[in-house]
Amino acid sequence: MVVVHPVDPRDSRTQRVLTLVPYFGLTVAVALTLVAHPPTWPDVRVTLALAAVAYGWVLWMFTLHPGWIDRPVLRVVAYAGMVVLAAVLVGMSPWFGFFIFSGYLYVEYLPERWRPAGVAASALIAATSQIGGVQTLQRPSLAVLILYLAVILFNLGVAGGMMYLGWVAKKRDDERKAMVDELTEANRRLEEAMEENAGLHAQLLVQAREAGITDERQRMAREIHDTLAQGLAGILTQVQAAQRSADRPEDLRRHLDTAAKLARDSLSEARHTVTAIRPEALEKARLPEALAEVAAQWSGLHGVRAEFTTTGDARPLHPAVETALLRTTQEALANVAKHAAAGRVGLTLSYMEDVVTLDVRDDGVGFDPGAVAACDGTESGFGLTAMRQRMRRLAGRLHVESEPGAGTAISASVPAVPVGGAA
Repeated sequence: MVVVHPVDPRDSRTQRVLTLVPYFGLTVAVALTLVAHPPTWPDVRVTLALAAVAYGWVLWMFTLHPGWIDRPVLRVVAYAGMVVLAAVLVGMSPWFGFFIFSGYLYVEYLPERWRPAGVAASALIAATSQIGGVQTLQRPSLAVLILYLAVILFNLGVAGGMMYLGWVAKKRDDERKAMVDELTEANRRLEEAMEENAGLHAQLLVQAREAGITDERQRMAREIHDTLAQGLAGILTQVQAAQRSADRPEDLRRHLDTAAKLARDSLSEARHTVTAIRPEALEKARLPEALAEVAAQWSGLHGVRAEFTTTGDARPLHPAVETALLRTTQEALANVAKHAAAGRVGLTLSYMEDVVTLDVRDDGVGFDPGAVAACDGTESGFGLTAMRQRMRRLAGRLHVESEPGAGTAISASVPAVPVGGAA
């Protein structure tokens, strides 16, 4: 006896087998029946008629309507009809045992709890065919009955074992498919999260840039109001006073000198304001060279040793990022000159994969960061508030470590946005 592994008719790889096996089995059975029995055999016409019905049943129920696999009632009817036709045909000619092989293939059509019964029915019909058909059982002997029972048990054992192995294999396959689906879903969610995170990061940078533009406009307005406007007003006052002192040469010269000094100061303030937007140092050199030059000039001006170091892979960054780091360096050094009384200053610019960090350390008198935070916005704040605001505009951060008598360490970190990126 041959037992075929039960298969799922939904699997396109086995669809050809499921389509051809019943027809092949019926054809072989009809041919052997005609060879084994003479054409004058009275039941041959009935047998051929039933075989034709079986052909039509398989064609209609399985081949032409594969979608019925999803309709439980029709699945049971299709399988039961095939088994009944096979039983009747085997009763007329044992050669139709070749047809019942299809029962093992199509057992997946049955609901799971009915599949053992379907396998048992197919095994019983196959055993009847294998012992020579119903004719052998019409005058049974003890030996025939024992043989019949042994064949039935053998068929049940082999078919049941194959069905169990098929069930285990299918279960494992389903588990693997479920695992693959879970991994696929997890990967999809991860990609969505990464895309969302990238979108949020880009949005954050855009918002930071817009906020920076607004803050810069406000700073410009304050500079014009607090310096340039007052300087121009003072110049106008001195010019008017000079006009009134045309007959007093000494007073005239004094007012003109005062006006000239105010003009020079106002021009210097204007240049300082414009340079704050587009630093001249970054137009002539890369950021590491510009910071090194700032440190060298500051050291020469104040007579304090300043050492500058660069680590990591130095590369061009977005102008807003480089400007923020340059201004932070200038502000930090200015604070050291005003308040630290330091003998040595160390600056380190570190390029990492996603972040650029500037560290400024001095060995000065130090201070209490808590006390400075309580004086936020005043001169005693040492410019830390301005530096923090500059970092926040670029989604960065500023960290300060200090205590009286132990020097100060300032660390500024900003995203390493490349040239052309959103900043």
